[in-house]
Amino acid sequence: MTTQHQTLALLLFSAFIATTLAITTWVSRNRHGSAEEFYVGGRLFSPMENGFAIAGDYMSAASFLGISGLIALFGYDGMLYSVGFLVAWLVVLLLVAELVRNCGRFTLADVVAARMSERPVRIAVGSSSVTVSVLYLVAQMVGAGSLVSLLLGGDSGAAQAWTVIGVGALMVVYVTLGGMRATTWIQIIKTVLLMAGSILLTVLVLVRFHGNFNALLDSAANHSGHGKSFLAPGLKYGADWTSRFDFISLGLALVLGTAGLPHILSRFYTVPTARAARRSVVWSIGLIGGFYLMTIVLGFGAAALVGTAEVRASNPAGNTAVPLLALEVGGGAGSTGGTVLFAVVAAVAFATILAVVAGITLASSASVAHDLYASLKRRHARQYSEVAVARVAAAGIGAMAIALGLLAKDLNVAFLVGLAFAVAASANLPVLLYSLFWRNFTTRGAVWAVYGGLIPAVALVVLSPIVSGSPASLFPDVDFQFFPLENPGLVSIPLGFLAGWLGTVTSAEPPDAARHAETEVRSLTGAGAV
Repeated sequence: MTTQHQTLALLLFSAFIATTLAITTWVSRNRHGSAEEFYVGGRLFSPMENGFAIAGDYMSAASFLGISGLIALFGYDGMLYSVGFLVAWLVVLLLVAELVRNCGRFTLADVVAARMSERPVRIAVGSSSVTVSVLYLVAQMVGAGSLVSLLLGGDSGAAQAWTVIGVGALMVVYVTLGGMRATTWIQIIKTVLLMAGSILLTVLVLVRFHGNFNALLDSAANHSGHGKSFLAPGLKYGADWTSRFDFISLGLALVLGTAGLPHILSRFYTVPTARAARRSVVWSIGLIGGFYLMTIVLGFGAAALVGTAEVRASNPAGNTAVPLLALEVGGGAGSTGGTVLFAVVAAVAFATILAVVAGITLASSASVAHDLYASLKRRHARQYSEVAVARVAAAGIGAMAIALGLLAKDLNVAFLVGLAFAVAASANLPVLLYSLFWRNFTTRGAVWAVYGGLIPAVALVVLSPIVSGSPASLFPDVDFQFFPLENPGLVSIPLGFLAGWLGTVTSAEPPDAARHAETEVRSLTGAGAV
């Protein structure tokens, strides 16, 4: 990239960082330090504000950079990510949004612990929530590194590493100083910027093809190097039976994983009532639906106007397709329009990453403090000590995400998020659905459901081609690959549900009918909800 690109993009980065730090500082001076203020912003957000924040949490770097990149590289098969993410949101709306808001207080573990023995359930669900959050954070770190690496020359390993470290440090500052209130406003600003940037790029791409989407697809196929097969299933997932099963596994993970993501579920607690939570989801689904339709145009636009080979040359995982597309539709390399549009899109993508990592870090630090710390140290830990622990946990989680982000810097961010979704669907979703809908569910069933999904999911990822056994693996020089699929969802999700059922039917503890009835009434009516 030219010096103009670098300077302008860095100025826009700096403006966004300065604005968000100002919001964080202002919020930190106007809070009273309670757990409710830190975890859920005092439950004072309107449905529209929370809907924009939910959309901001959901529309991550994986969506803006990763999905568009996969479409640019693999055409139809890459588009399946957009469909999966969008359909997943309907599961959240129909199954869990209102029920979770009525049953919980701050975290996912609150919902499960409402009718179980608290200590073992909180430890299990808290551990699972932190694991999912760290995996999701790694994807955002990789996206940030790829973006700044492109900005500073395309092959700047040092810049990529320092970017990952810088994003990690910023997210810790946002969370420790501003809590949920600052994180929410950062998300709202980011959503407005991301939607505006996506709409602008989509319009410019369609204008180049005079509004003819068929012409766009034909051009994408011609410049992909694959011809018409670029627009048909099978380029990435249809080569053999292993890749077909991998596609089924990915689809299950994407569709079912959203309802188990801790940072998404925690958003439902930031509004005052269950009705407001439901209306928040309606706001967010409009934003999310429009955005994922636009990623399809952006992905095929990158293939058509930039070329699949050029996208792959810039970043083998495709993470830089959208910035390169912005450069092209703005007028090309060296033009003023291209320079400005590239810088704007790069800044929007960077804002997206910063906002999402703040939300995920807050959710995971809440799990550490409210679930793990309160269970392991004291049965009734004081609120203020919980908040202090959450701030320390944010720093620890940030350090872990930085280390893993440096390790996974060459993987596609959408793919990394697919792994996080698989773990969430395997460990969190079974225990959540059983707790809400199965009258005979017991504490042992809850603990077994979490570990029965979490342990196989993580183990299968470690034994998959992602970690070892191929040139694109995290450790290409060793080979301990025993599991052929890249995404573990096809195996680990059924194991989570099976373990929950098995733990329940073999438990000597009788189900507590009274607590189930109380939870059921509360989840459906909101009576007694916080």
